[in-house]
Amino acid sequence: MSILRTYLDWLIELPWSESTPDNLDVRNASRVLNRRHHGLRKAKERILEYIAVRGLARERQRQPILCFVGPPGTGKTSLGQSIAEALGRKFVRVSLGGVRDEAEIRGHRRTYIGALPGRVLQTMRRAGTVNPLFMLDEIDKLGHDFRGDPAAALLEVLDPEQNHAFSDHYLEIAFDLSKVMFITTANTLGPVPPALVDRMEVIEFPGYIEEEKLVIAHKFLIPRQLEENGLEPRELKIGDDVLQAIIRQYTWEAGVRNLEREIGKVCRKVARRKAEKQKIPRKITPTVLARLLGPPEITPREPETEDQVGSATGLAWTENGGETISVEVLLIDGKGGLQITGQIGDVMQESGQAALSYVKSRAKDLGVNPEIFEKKDVHIHIPEGAIPKDGPSAGITLATALASALTGRPVRRQVGMSGEITLRGRVLPVGGVREKVLAAYRLKLTTVVLPAQNKKDLADVPAKARSALDLRFVRHIDEVLAVALLPQATKQPRSTRPRHKRSERQAAGASS
Repeated sequence: MSILRTYLDWLIELPWSESTPDNLDVRNASRVLNRRHHGLRKAKERILEYIAVRGLARERQRQPILCFVGPPGTGKTSLGQSIAEALGRKFVRVSLGGVRDEAEIRGHRRTYIGALPGRVLQTMRRAGTVNPLFMLDEIDKLGHDFRGDPAAALLEVLDPEQNHAFSDHYLEIAFDLSKVMFITTANTLGPVPPALVDRMEVIEFPGYIEEEKLVIAHKFLIPRQLEENGLEPRELKIGDDVLQAIIRQYTWEAGVRNLEREIGKVCRKVARRKAEKQKIPRKITPTVLARLLGPPEITPREPETEDQVGSATGLAWTENGGETISVEVLLIDGKGGLQITGQIGDVMQESGQAALSYVKSRAKDLGVNPEIFEKKDVHIHIPEGAIPKDGPSAGITLATALASALTGRPVRRQVGMSGEITLRGRVLPVGGVREKVLAAYRLKLTTVVLPAQNKKDLADVPAKARSALDLRFVRHIDEVLAVALLPQATKQPRSTRPRHKRSERQAAGASS
């Protein structure tokens, strides 16, 4: 009897027809999104397009299923809340991190003791409407084991062609999810099954550059931390120089979550002094910052101070944004072997082998004696060996460092590069161009070499970074070497005058 009563309670309490009217004022939505978020142009445009079409097509438009993908702390979850506010919808959220049981999504069958519907219907009951904004957080953290695959159970939930009759194992009655606006979030799409990705419209959240972080800090982070720590805006001023020091020396991230933590730490220390009736600093200076936060936790990567032979700078993508990597090549006596170190993956190993094969094939054109490959071993090392590295985008960097070591021509220290190389020397496109260009801009490089097919990706790069860098687009490795390598140094003939003077002094000594 209790089982039947629980089942009937669920049937009654689920929102079968209750809904909230959508606020379809595009200008109001734009004001809400801009007031609460800085940047995120693509995501904002997509939401405003949805609202505009919704106002024209009404019920004929299908609800979008969006997937926000980006590094931690870039505002994916908070943007979902802002969208719900702009639309006037209820906001509900489910975290999928660590979920391994399919029943968490579809529910348990009523034959089990303590059976309940899945998280989808539990959340719909909590929302109380048939058209909430439903956020599925951390979809890339789903797991699977002998209890089933939750990602497979989501295929029906996130498919507009099927979710109008969603079947939960507990209810066994079709429930309409077609009026729900689903938004999922992920840090990377790698672990997400392709069939699930195909059902979602992916919107990438790129990392913020330093200038954007400064705006976000002044507009959102500092006022919020001052309020949370009981301080008035007139009591504490944090300038751009201090924020830059926090960004560069105490945080290293694509988002702003750690930046807010460090600002909060400064505010808490000032609040404690205020509570103890001590004198508090009205303005935080770099000297005061070091006293409050201690010594810097991060040593910024510094560019090379001079051009080096056998050392090139590559550009890499990480989950926390762009990064630069150094590639070092050393020739040692041996029998023509190749060794690559630095905790690199199989793909980068193959890139190194392809780069060496190409350089061997062009030995005469580069002015390299082919016999050197039989008498010397090549050792390629990628520093910071504790960090795993993989991918094909270091191909042209490896080839440049090899060519430099074999020809003795130094690599220009202000040049960063990224691109895959083939055995014929073609340069193929790579991903993460925005993050890589911003890494070069942050390190104050002057020239960036990229594949010609990646020119279209510059639309996502801030104009300030584009104007500060000399961007070179190449199709062949020969073009890379022409940009990156300095000309061959010519040997100066020895003068005979010093030898003549030395012989005169020796003669004078002998005569005495």
